[in-house]
Amino acid sequence: MDYEDKTIDCVDCGDDFVFTASEQEFFASKGFENEPKRCPACRRRKKEARKEASQQPRQMYPAVCAECGVDTEVPFEPREDRPVYCNECFAKRRDSVA
Repeated sequence: MDYEDKTIDCVDCGDDFVFTASEQEFFASKGFENEPKRCPACRRRKKEARKEASQQPRQMYPAVCAECGVDTEVPFEPREDRPVYCNECFAKRRDSVA
């Protein structure tokens, strides 16, 4: 298939960028069906932001397991209307459902 350079508007910054024929060929060889939505600079910024976020420690919240009553920590703020389980009890419940 012959590819031609294509101009696309970046969804983040609104600038136009060129999706070159060679990039299109590369995307096709990898099985990607969608065109890029961000210009190279915005893609780089987004990738760096994801990397930075993954390196920061997660906010953990104290909780009491609804199953065994042990004190535990979870990566979300518990709500009174939803049960929270420790890792062991959560794994048991997950395995019994599957």
